[in-house]
Amino acid sequence: MATFVDRVTLHASAGSGGDGCVSVHREKFKPLGGPDGGNGGRGGDIILVVDQGVTTLLDFHHSPHRRATNGKLGYGDWCNGAEGKDLILPVPNGTVVKDAQGTVLADLIGFGTRFVAAQGGKGGLGNSGLASSKRRAPGFALKGEPGEERTLTLELKSVADIGLIGYPSAGKSSLIAAISAAKPKIADYPFTTLVPNLGVVQAGAMRFTVADVPGLIPGASEGKGLGLEFLRHVERCAALVHVLDCGTLETDRDPVKDFDIIEAELSHYGGLSERPRIIALNKVDLPDGKAMADMVQPIFEERGYTVFQVSAASHIGLQELNYAMARIIEEVRKNEAKEEKTRIVLRPVAVNESGFTVTANEDGSFSVQGIKPVRWVRQTDFGNAEAIGYLADRLAMLGVERELFKKGAKAKSEVRIGEGDDAVIFDWEPTIEAGAELLAGIRGSDRRLESPWAGQYVEDEVDVLNDDEIAMQWEYNVADPKDPRIEGEK
Repeated sequence: MATFVDRVTLHASAGSGGDGCVSVHREKFKPLGGPDGGNGGRGGDIILVVDQGVTTLLDFHHSPHRRATNGKLGYGDWCNGAEGKDLILPVPNGTVVKDAQGTVLADLIGFGTRFVAAQGGKGGLGNSGLASSKRRAPGFALKGEPGEERTLTLELKSVADIGLIGYPSAGKSSLIAAISAAKPKIADYPFTTLVPNLGVVQAGAMRFTVADVPGLIPGASEGKGLGLEFLRHVERCAALVHVLDCGTLETDRDPVKDFDIIEAELSHYGGLSERPRIIALNKVDLPDGKAMADMVQPIFEERGYTVFQVSAASHIGLQELNYAMARIIEEVRKNEAKEEKTRIVLRPVAVNESGFTVTANEDGSFSVQGIKPVRWVRQTDFGNAEAIGYLADRLAMLGVERELFKKGAKAKSEVRIGEGDDAVIFDWEPTIEAGAELLAGIRGSDRRLESPWAGQYVEDEVDVLNDDEIAMQWEYNVADPKDPRIEGEK
């Protein structure tokens, strides 16, 4: 059973907002006291938080689907619905968050760092929030928005100062157990560690962390073995220590060849060429190991590397190695302190909610995209005619109808707002604002002026017609001058 996982896929579903309430205030002597429906509650967010007590992504491996709670419905008497609870998910320090396309969204370093993985939907307005001087008693409310659903990839990159690299069974686990309080699995037979081990080392006044990177073999950078899965854990290291096995019993291996192979894998992986290197010739407590170390040490020193002969079993040379690593870390930290620190202010990315686009499709339909139109459609109760009219008014005020008219939309044209299965499709009925009076004739002309009976009434009957009948008579003349209902009145 797996005990360490450093890469998982998270399916995050934030809570949906609660629907607004439709209610009319009633009390003694005031049976119709006006709208008093409350707003729906906001849906809960899904938030990733770096937790000091978490070192693996194993929990997400077993439970990849996480969902926050929904907001509650609004109530009468101006009572708003309760908000959904945010779902806090603890993650290890050094977790990188990527979207489905592989774009890095956040690099979570530092305990307490937070990232909103999925945002909860907004609650819908009740009819009291929709009331205005023109709409004194709305008979509808807005629905809550659905919560955001995202598929994210979480990758763990260990935050360590020193990375121990080398062939399997080179002694990395034994070395980290000897210089720190870490207790990795160690055996007297060849095997490779399946998880990175992290230990804290104290060298004088300097305190730093060391991590071993298991599974490095030829072809690791191309996905062979386990090396590619763990190479990411050395990306944050300030220095790398090559642990070379001088007591190996394999005849086709030697420390210099092992070093060159591991360096080739690091160069193929990329981004590690600037890291300082230290070479630790391990297992010098063995006679053959000591002889091999004395033979290859000059070769590495000629290449400009600092070389230490060590033994994890007998602790030979470990103190010198610890202080050498401490000096590198001290120099790196001094250089970081000298760099000019600028105050970083994180601000939310501005979203242009007023923008929208209208696209004419090849099949003659039209697609409308934009934050506000899509949100308004989601908030509309299509079982309520008044709510549909309110949506039409909002779209007209935003300019959607004018843009549809410019794109060539006509009456009964199919219009789609949104994408996929959540899109709303309807037949467009243009209004006067959109240019409905121009759709039936040539642009710049008016069919009412072309009618021979336009504006003509029977003089002996005009005096007895009221305003509504005059308007109706005008409509008959404009609509069809040959209407039989007015044929005898000419």
